[in-house]
Amino acid sequence: MKRMTTLFSKPWIWSFVAALATWVITLLFTGGASFVGLSQAALTFAAFSIVVGIGQMLVITLGPGNIDLSVPATITLSGTVALKIMDGQDSMILLGLIVAIAIGVAIGMLNYALIKLLRIPPIIATLSTSFIIQSAAIWYNRGLRIKPPEMLANFTTATTLGIPNLAIVALVLSILGWWILERTIYGRWISAIGQSMFAARMAGIPVDGTRLATYVLCAIMAALCGYLLASFSGGAALNMGAEYLLMSIAVVVIGGSAVAGGNSNVPGIWGAALFLFLVVSMLNTYGFGAGIRLILTGVIIITVILVASRPVRTR
Repeated sequence: MKRMTTLFSKPWIWSFVAALATWVITLLFTGGASFVGLSQAALTFAAFSIVVGIGQMLVITLGPGNIDLSVPATITLSGTVALKIMDGQDSMILLGLIVAIAIGVAIGMLNYALIKLLRIPPIIATLSTSFIIQSAAIWYNRGLRIKPPEMLANFTTATTLGIPNLAIVALVLSILGWWILERTIYGRWISAIGQSMFAARMAGIPVDGTRLATYVLCAIMAALCGYLLASFSGGAALNMGAEYLLMSIAVVVIGGSAVAGGNSNVPGIWGAALFLFLVVSMLNTYGFGAGIRLILTGVIIITVILVASRPVRTR
């Protein structure tokens, strides 16, 4: 009983409870016929939200006002450039990955340069760069739709022991993200800055360097998502990253990370990403449209923030 109480005191557990409940309701409605298909689809599409969510979570952990709105444009540009560089050749897969990561590094540095050097609030700085990045993607794409290398396309759409390869990639990145946050001094620096930037400076923590690295890591995760998403989708589209602006924030908030910063939660991102996908599947099953989905997502986020901000009563 004590173990159950301890488990349900964890902020991330409720996202998994919600995901499980939604999964069961959907299966009951379909008579259980879509058990394997629904499970694999949930893991596959949730993987993209998890990858971008980890990066966004790092930025949000830095404290109030820190958020990266350039994520969708980064996804689009990295996917577009990577596919064009690879040009459908299997031998160019690694180079395409390196180019995507390099784009992420450049965008992350640009974002923080605007924040630090020009003293622009993060939300304005990253929104401004998103317009520049999206324009670059439009100019570079020029209406061309290049197919990904066959080997890469097969990898992103295949499964290993019944588990989608994309979910395995997301799991590896999640473990790496958890290790960075929980087992490295850099992770402790992020949490300290999120709790109090002034106190962090007084403690000798390299605040500027840590924030720069965090924005770079967020952009790299978005670039990796773009690389994988373009390969999975069979090509890059100029609006392919649009839905991940809301999604990257939603999975962080619903997953139990502190909105005010200072406390992050990697497991919760998985529960939140699966829950949001399953909500969409359930709404589609019942015949509801995208508008209802967006309204419901917004209501869920507001509810989570209100619940998380309630003061804890002490006896």
